[in-house]
Amino acid sequence: MSLDMSNTTFLGYRRENGRVGVRNHVIILPVDDLANAACEAVANNIKGTMALPHPYGRLQFGEDLELHFRTLIGTGANPNVAAVVVIGIENGWTQRVVDGIAATGKPVTGFGIEQHGDHETIMKASQVAKEYAQWASELHREEAPLSDLWVSTKCGESDTTSGCGSNPTVGNAFDKMYPHGTTLLFGETSEITGGEHLVAERCRNDEVRERFMFMFDRYQDMINRYKTSDLSESQPTKGNIEGGLTTIEEKALGNIQKIGKECLVDGVLDKAETPTGPGLWFMDSSSAAAEMVTLAAAAGYVVHLFPTGQGNIIGNPIIPVIKICANPRTIRTMSEHVDVDVSGLLRKEMTPDEAGDALLGSMFRTVNGRLTAAEALGHREFVLTRLYESA
Repeated sequence: MSLDMSNTTFLGYRRENGRVGVRNHVIILPVDDLANAACEAVANNIKGTMALPHPYGRLQFGEDLELHFRTLIGTGANPNVAAVVVIGIENGWTQRVVDGIAATGKPVTGFGIEQHGDHETIMKASQVAKEYAQWASELHREEAPLSDLWVSTKCGESDTTSGCGSNPTVGNAFDKMYPHGTTLLFGETSEITGGEHLVAERCRNDEVRERFMFMFDRYQDMINRYKTSDLSESQPTKGNIEGGLTTIEEKALGNIQKIGKECLVDGVLDKAETPTGPGLWFMDSSSAAAEMVTLAAAAGYVVHLFPTGQGNIIGNPIIPVIKICANPRTIRTMSEHVDVDVSGLLRKEMTPDEAGDALLGSMFRTVNGRLTAAEALGHREFVLTRLYESA
């Protein structure tokens, strides 16, 4: 019997803009790499806050700069974040990030280091962070309908068990959530290569299909411009090949299993863009695990389903990442990273419906507060996507 979700609710934090988060972070967000040390100092001073250091910021331009701001603003605006302290070297860029986050109604304060120095900045930012941390500690979860839940997916370290087990498990869960107005996301543009026609056939209408093919063709054009000979060192990866996936087409067919059998692709997003309504959305995105999950968080998603074959240890500081695995060897050797064991599918001890229900059960426990393996192990990979070299 499949899980009945007609009256399913979850417990989350209702934010100022109406969105519902499943975590309650207070983050110290650097605008640029020069602000990392100050942000980490503030987080060290104020327990219950978290710094998100990254290596980028200065001398970006054009589309890369816009993506940088979109990712930082989206991260701070994510419903899993209660409040934000923003620190940058310059006041102008810092204020731009502050203004973008403030548009959601979320508490946010910014500090520029120039003309103040580290000591003054760290002191003042720590004072604000302390107030935010204490304020956030009194917020309470409230019941929310399933339609308020935003769920993303990406796979990593795939092998033959991914396409046969863990990826279809996510697809089964997506099929069960889709009719209830949830907002779902998939991406990994290069890893759809060879199966793009299957995704195109699932697009809701011609407009969505054209937008999807534009994104796919744009990514392929970029690969063709910059590759030296082929993608044999990257797609499929050495781990994929060791796991039995010999071509990108094989990898793509397994990858596409994550969107289930019943879902339609309702819209297409550029990197870190926020969807405008419920349904299944495709995001043009890197296939690198930490980059894709960071982009999903920046787009506003609050929980991530991550099927793996060979074993991937990725986490994220903002959104909980739930690992699903069907490979018995990985379950044995990397069990501390696996949240949902669906290896029974390969032994015919578990049906696809049972696997999907097991994943949904784990997901609801997670959104209601249970830590994922990645959270418990301290995996907080925050990796920004870059398009160009700096000026």
